[in-house]
Amino acid sequence: MSQLINWFELPVLDFNRARNFYEYVFQIRMSIGPVGEYMMGFFPSPSGPMGAIVNGEGYIPSVYGPRLFLNANPNLDVFLQRALEMGATLIVPKTFISDDVGYCAYILDPEGNAIALNSLD
Repeated sequence: MSQLINWFELPVLDFNRARNFYEYVFQIRMSIGPVGEYMMGFFPSPSGPMGAIVNGEGYIPSVYGPRLFLNANPNLDVFLQRALEMGATLIVPKTFISDDVGYCAYILDPEGNAIALNSLD
C-alpha cells in the first residue's frame, strides 16, 4: 500500500466560506459541482481528487470527527498564518514532533472541523 488515505470528506455548512478558506490557506483552486444532492469542492491531487469539502444533509462539521493531517510543506508557519487570517481557531500551536515527522499544529476550520497541519519545517 503506497498511501493510506484513499478519500476524505470534510463536512461544511457554508460551502463558499469553506471553499474560500481552503483555497486561500493552501493556495489551490478546487473544482466544484453537485454530486447528487450534495455540493462538493474537490481538493486537487496529482492522480485525481482524493478528498472534498461537502455540503448537504447529514454532513455536520465536528471537532470529534476524524483528524486529518494536511500537508503544509515547506513551512507550517505560512499555512498556519493564512488559516488564522481566514478565521481558523488555534487548538494546539506549532509543535515539534520528531526529525522524521517535523511539526504539526491543530486548528478548527471556520466550519468547526478539527484538522492538523503538518510540515518538516
